[in-house]
Amino acid sequence: MKENPQMIRLTYREAVREAIREALRKDDRVFLMGEDVGRYGGCFAVSKGLLQEFGPERIRDTPLSESAFVGAGIGAAMGGMRPIVEIMTVNFSLLAADQILNNAATILHMSGGQFNIPLVIRMATGGGRQVAAQHSHSLEGWYAHIPGIKVLTPATLEDARGMLWTALEDPDPVLIFENSNLYNMEGQLPADAGPVDIHRARVRRPGSDVTIITYSASLFKALDAAEILAREGIDAEVIDLRTLRPLDQETFLASVTKTHRAVIVDEGWRSGSISAEIAARIMEGAFYELDAPVERICSAEVPMPYAKHLEQAALPQTETIVATIKRMMHS
Repeated sequence: MKENPQMIRLTYREAVREAIREALRKDDRVFLMGEDVGRYGGCFAVSKGLLQEFGPERIRDTPLSESAFVGAGIGAAMGGMRPIVEIMTVNFSLLAADQILNNAATILHMSGGQFNIPLVIRMATGGGRQVAAQHSHSLEGWYAHIPGIKVLTPATLEDARGMLWTALEDPDPVLIFENSNLYNMEGQLPADAGPVDIHRARVRRPGSDVTIITYSASLFKALDAAEILAREGIDAEVIDLRTLRPLDQETFLASVTKTHRAVIVDEGWRSGSISAEIAARIMEGAFYELDAPVERICSAEVPMPYAKHLEQAALPQTETIVATIKRMMHS
């Protein structure tokens, strides 16, 4: 089949790189900072080639000190710059948690509205690559707990390409979580793809029998599950949250009101998770619409295992989504 000449084929990694390249070209105040983002091209090769294209003033390698370079990003943002800070994985972001929570998220409020922090922090998240517990966790739900920041979780090429510029235009801190399993995902994107709205969830698959609410890499497991269920006569609607803070509850409450059943798929741990927050909001906003209790499919409450079979057992899987929904429908 002949490809649409208005479309380009690229990976998720390349879509993020194009977003960074566009931001660097559009605004001289934008610069990228993080460990190995320059000469090495980033630990996931997202920034490969950007040092040669934009130079060391705008593609800055930093020491192994997350607290220091996130703090520097906050200072630069207060000084009028538009920094993009890259943290290798969400696990390492905990070394900068004080800067993110106690400074970036609070300065606007503590200054009485005098100082915005237009800072964007990107980081990889998620398990499934056999890099063990210290590189594989999904803590975006933790950050969604914090007022004063936005939390974005792009799953599609369109969002990987388009969320960054929208985030840079935000006057307040924005954290972007890129699931590392998606970096090699390929697809087509319009050649003129650009910024996207970050305030609304999307219905990725319409359906009438059950609502699957998810985000990031779990979106594709949910879509696979929906196709399997469709062959058995169960019509699942799949919602991609896209942004975990602020949550677009209007979209998922409308869906649950239509389907009367809800399953939340969340790669984070179940206890105190974003799925717990969503379940509570469904109970508050659509309790009398439910034909069955809300179900949650989360990662096992263990440090992410290294062994492949244990890691896969710990993560939400398509088969679990299918089995859970069939049980709900037949109970």
